[in-house]
Amino acid sequence: MQLASTPKLKPEAMKRTTTFLLAMTMTLAINAAKIPYKNLYDDLPFKMEKVESPSIPSRELRLSDMGVTGDGITLVTTSIQSAIDELSNQGGGRLSIPAGVWVSGPIELKSHIDLHLESGAVLLFSPDTLLYPLVETVFEGKPAVRRQSPVWAQDATDISISGNGILNGNGEYWRPLKRAKVTDGQWKSMTSGSGRFENSKLWVPEGTRSSTRPVLVALHECKRVKMEGVTLMNSPAWSMHLLMCEQIILDGVSFRNPTYAQNGDGLDVESCKGALIVNCTFDVGDDAICMKSGKDEEGRKRGKPTENVIVNGCTVFSGHGGFVIGSEMSGGIRNISVSNCQFVGTDIGLRFKSTRGRGGVVERIYVNDISMSNIKNDAILFNLYYFSNTDTIKRVAVVDETTPIFRDITIENVTCSSCNRAFNFYGLPEMPIKNVVMKNVNIQGTEPSIFEYCEVTRQ
Repeated sequence: MQLASTPKLKPEAMKRTTTFLLAMTMTLAINAAKIPYKNLYDDLPFKMEKVESPSIPSRELRLSDMGVTGDGITLVTTSIQSAIDELSNQGGGRLSIPAGVWVSGPIELKSHIDLHLESGAVLLFSPDTLLYPLVETVFEGKPAVRRQSPVWAQDATDISISGNGILNGNGEYWRPLKRAKVTDGQWKSMTSGSGRFENSKLWVPEGTRSSTRPVLVALHECKRVKMEGVTLMNSPAWSMHLLMCEQIILDGVSFRNPTYAQNGDGLDVESCKGALIVNCTFDVGDDAICMKSGKDEEGRKRGKPTENVIVNGCTVFSGHGGFVIGSEMSGGIRNISVSNCQFVGTDIGLRFKSTRGRGGVVERIYVNDISMSNIKNDAILFNLYYFSNTDTIKRVAVVDETTPIFRDITIENVTCSSCNRAFNFYGLPEMPIKNVVMKNVNIQGTEPSIFEYCEVTRQ
């Protein structure tokens, strides 16, 4: 048994953490009928092998049988990892975490393991940065050195995270806070804890470096992955990063981050093949459902597209974008179906982004039956000048391997009741956005739409 080395919290900080935990567990009920997995492949406009569920043996261990308790104080990292290792040595099985608040450092999932969070279980990851060693990883499409993710796996097969419990990353102890993203009251309260002001507009928690913040759940080069029913919340950086994985199922997962969470993405799928993302709910601080495939030269050399992905029956509340492609798309993105989704209150609805230097091809993207309301900015955005100076927009560049290509995109049966601008399309003069077909798209915007360097057919 280990005692937690968590920094002692001031009463106001403890109150803030408890309040946030309770608020984030109050998920909104989405009463949509689940579609059987086999029916998701009906009438797909591209060929796709059916995604297989992981194979997990029936044996089980319970964390409470390891001599530890979920008292919210005791650090149980060693007990969790020992149980996973024991099951792994026996060929796999389920580690069940019962109701309680279980404080842990980083844990590694292994092949044929199901981490099962029972109702009332909260796996709360310690904010003590020293528990998380620096490791070589990938972030935003390029190699990086960051703190080890609280939940991670490398080269594992048949892994699962299931149940109705919560993975809480304790993100407020990691993330920088931008003054512009919070109210006066929030700024005063959140900066009253241990930390420092980088300047009048940026506050950083004590003992952290923004550049090394970990992703809450990072699964790299894994095969047959399933996550079902659980809630991922309060992540230090992205909530979940799937990198070069195959055969993925995410069903009924909730992603929860405060709107001000820096890099508070929901789901980032990078250079993966074969995924079902269904019945999930997103309420996050950055992009919600995001397809990626590496950045610039590194992504082109990797040469692994994200392909054969079905997104169905998902709901997005807050987020920079509801469904997003890019901006790291240098390995290509193709054969993506997004259907029967709702975006309510996001900054942008459908967000496609890249810039010169990326290269890569985005093609065969099919968006169908999307309902949007209260979109703060653009309902549908194509921005091929992401993080570029506006004075470069009219400049014509040479077409080469660094030129991003967006083509063959169908957007059908989309309704948006309110937004600032319906369409904002900015293609490159040397490589316009090609063959975007919009059918039965009805969007109510207050500002005139923009179409620059694009080939769009509206039906």
